Amino acid sequence: MIERKYITKYIAKALNRGRIVSLLGPRQCGKTTLARHFAKPGSSLYFDLEDPVDSAKMLEPKNVLENLKGTVVIDEVQRQPELFPLLRVLADRDPLPSKFLILGSASPHLIKHASESLAGRVERITIGGFSLDEVGAKHSGRLWLRGGLPRAFLANTDEECFTWLKEYAQSFVERDLPLHGVSLPPMTLLRFWTMLAHYHGQVFNASEIARSLGISVMTVKRYVDVLTGVFMIRQVQPWFGNIKKRQVKSPKIYFFDTGILHSLLGIQTKNDLLAHPKYGASWEGFVIEEVIRSVEPHEVFFWATHQGAEIDLVFNKGGRMYGVEIKRADAPTMTPSMRIALEDLKLERIFVIYPGNRRYSVNKQVEVIPFDEIHDGMKGLSK
Repeated sequence: MIERKYITKYIAKALNRGRIVSLLGPRQCGKTTLARHFAKPGSSLYFDLEDPVDSAKMLEPKNVLENLKGTVVIDEVQRQPELFPLLRVLADRDPLPSKFLILGSASPHLIKHASESLAGRVERITIGGFSLDEVGAKHSGRLWLRGGLPRAFLANTDEECFTWLKEYAQSFVERDLPLHGVSLPPMTLLRFWTMLAHYHGQVFNASEIARSLGISVMTVKRYVDVLTGVFMIRQVQPWFGNIKKRQVKSPKIYFFDTGILHSLLGIQTKNDLLAHPKYGASWEGFVIEEVIRSVEPHEVFFWATHQGAEIDLVFNKGGRMYGVEIKRADAPTMTPSMRIALEDLKLERIFVIYPGNRRYSVNKQVEVIPFDEIHDGMKGLSK
């Protein structure tokens, strides 16, 4: 068992200062385990809407919820979005007998009632699987190969891990995606998801996938938006600087979890990963997620021009612009892209993340940081 002390404390503080806390993240990322700190599954304060018994109780939710005291946990809340108007009423009571921790595996834009009914009353916390900070630097290779979903990371063997991830993906396309209006047959959906895996780390071209599957470009884009909304895909939008160079204007696609990515690509061992064409792109996406967790920017972008200049990640923090370059190299040095980005985008600093063990500067505005030291190396930019 890996304790997630930071996020547990963060949830507790959110419940202390607010009335409703929404804990969002992909299925099986550990939301239920975290919720056990606030109400035990099976207790009168815990409701799992995938459990037929609890779901049946919510046929008359007002009678069930209005007399409860303490922290009430409602798991998989996206299955009954009609609860949100009632939660608004219950959260407005004075004095307030109970607070609500609602768990979901879909983002608010996929549950429109959440943003409409609970506006101003809910604090949203988004989590993923285990992070480098939680598992420790000595397990970074395992985290990269298997991803951070607890069942995958903690499996006894790589074979056991990827057997579980294969079943996870199959269940996801058969059960979860249809709930959000994705109507392709499961085998076609799995093929679609696998095609997206080959775009990991690349500028997305919806037309190619649309032609391969015989569906419209708009349908492809909608399905990608759904996968984004259920925390499977991250779309990194391009940053448009006010410069004269022609800039790339389509998003890049990344998988949140490298274990799922590797499963779809047929990667099951470290040797498979080292020999795979997506090796570099997989590393890039892995590092990007750790940087985002460490810095917690509101939005992230990439920047690229048609002349070849590119920065993997650009973000605003504290009113200043920063860049991140990810290099799978022994000793990264200054590149023309970094010089152009510093000048054209007016970046405060660029951090270069690499798999080595020495921290050094290549320019007064460019610092090279070992991957294992991301959280300490970028601590000055975090909250």
